[in-house]
Amino acid sequence: MASVDLLRTLGNKYSAEILDATDEPRSAQDLSDELDIPIATTYRRIDELTDHNLLELHDSVLSEDRRRIKVYRRNVDEVRVDFDDSLSIVVEERSEVANKLDEAWRTLSES
Repeated sequence: MASVDLLRTLGNKYSAEILDATDEPRSAQDLSDELDIPIATTYRRIDELTDHNLLELHDSVLSEDRRRIKVYRRNVDEVRVDFDDSLSIVVEERSEVANKLDEAWRTLSES
C-alpha cells in the first residue's frame, strides 16, 4: 500500500516540479513564486513529499527582516516505477557525498 500512496503523491499536480526545483534548498515562498503555484498548494505538496521522505527540511534560515524561514531540499536523486510483475518503486536517495558537502557548507555559512 505504501507504494500506491507514494505513486499518488508523485502523481499530484506540482509534486514533480517541486522535487525538480529543490536540488538546492528553497523556501515554500520561493517555490510558489518560481513555479507559479498557490502558496497553500505549495505547503500541501511539501507536507506530502516530506511524509514520503522525498523532500526534507534542510534548514531554518534568517530572512532579511529577521524572521525564520524553513528551506527544503529534495532527499532523492531518482525514483523508478516498475509495473512488470507487480508495482514496485525504487527510490534512490541523495548520495552521501552530496549530503556531507551540504552539511559542511551549512556549518561554514553559520560561522
